[in-house]
Amino acid sequence: MFYSRFIHFRHFKHAIDVLRGKYDDPNAPGQISAYKALSTALASTVGIGNLSGVATAIALGGPGALFWMWVTAIIGMSTNFFTSTLASLYRGKDSNGEVQGGPMYVIREAMGKRWQPWAVMFCLCCMVGALPIYQANQLTQAIYDIGLGAMPLAGLSPGTWKVLIGVVLCAIASAVIVGGIQRIGNWAGRLVPVMIVLHFASVMIILVAYADQVPRYLAMIFEDAFAAHHYHGQPFLGGMLGGIIMLGVRRATFSNEAGIGTAPMAMGAAKSSAPVQEGMASMLSPVIDTIVSCTLTALAILVTDVWQTSKSSGITLTAEAYAKAMPLGGHYVLLLCTLVFGISALFSYSYYGRKALAFLIGERYGASYDYFYLTMIVVGAVASMETVLYLIDIAFALMAVPTMITGMVLAPKVMAEARRYFENVIYKQKR
Repeated sequence: MFYSRFIHFRHFKHAIDVLRGKYDDPNAPGQISAYKALSTALASTVGIGNLSGVATAIALGGPGALFWMWVTAIIGMSTNFFTSTLASLYRGKDSNGEVQGGPMYVIREAMGKRWQPWAVMFCLCCMVGALPIYQANQLTQAIYDIGLGAMPLAGLSPGTWKVLIGVVLCAIASAVIVGGIQRIGNWAGRLVPVMIVLHFASVMIILVAYADQVPRYLAMIFEDAFAAHHYHGQPFLGGMLGGIIMLGVRRATFSNEAGIGTAPMAMGAAKSSAPVQEGMASMLSPVIDTIVSCTLTALAILVTDVWQTSKSSGITLTAEAYAKAMPLGGHYVLLLCTLVFGISALFSYSYYGRKALAFLIGERYGASYDYFYLTMIVVGAVASMETVLYLIDIAFALMAVPTMITGMVLAPKVMAEARRYFENVIYKQKR
């Protein structure tokens, strides 16, 4: 961030113009537009974690945890700018001759043979980290608890209902996933605006109802970021500044995935002959995901006071906030948000695992990951797999190692490209 002298922040408006399609070139190499590429990235990042993860952060660390999520998102804008610019700058071709991008292609095209084990490590970890077990599990739980909780269940056991829900989710996902990045991008482009507007509108209803509490909690977010308090009897996370910072950083990183390597994989498929444009579009992802979406969820939980009156955590705490603010149907509004968030994430995560497998053994066999992925949706819907989820989290986190190392090593290349690009843009604007 400091090395770039905030160059991408200074050109924030330009990033908006790129996203709007002002600089789209339909004849440029790639498969989808910058908007659809960012929508694919957002479809995975703006997921159920935005409804449940931020609730966990506040339940354990209080309002101050949100401040450190903001800080992490601002830094994440920089990491996304560098890594996504590299993904477009050093694109390679898969076994079918199709242009592709991502940390593994950056390593192969720019780092030399001795770095290739890092590319293999990234792909192996990505295939595990991108599995839909968490998303399918949380989505199924929300449908069962909220959607079916008040309905007669026809004598079927909870396990049977979850299998049925998992099969339906699998069928819905298969209709999109098997179509590849073009179909995923098309659906993501439609769903992302819907889920952002739906989330924004529902939280605005809550904030209007509790308007007198908003200034108080906005101030508390900043005050508690540097204060020691106890929340829900958690003296480590709630009582130590380091614990609050750690919690905020973890939740933000796993929410917006900046520096993990998923955004560069999506942006690397965008049609573009100007790599900096993909970096500019990608840097908007942490803004939309964390600074906008996570903040909305956090404010809904804070102003309704459920974070202090309830012992719940995760999406259950968010559901209690919606129910308190909207006694008639609040649960169902949240369920609708959860459905859109969860299904969009199921669509996009498959692309990452498929792309990783195709890099290792060829595009011809990459499609086999789709069928494994779809099977894991049903498994995730019915299983309580805490150990496996820890494994997925670790694999996902390990993806950041090669992504960030290559980003730092090749940072001068990004800055040289950025200087050339912006000098050209400014020259054209003056003319």
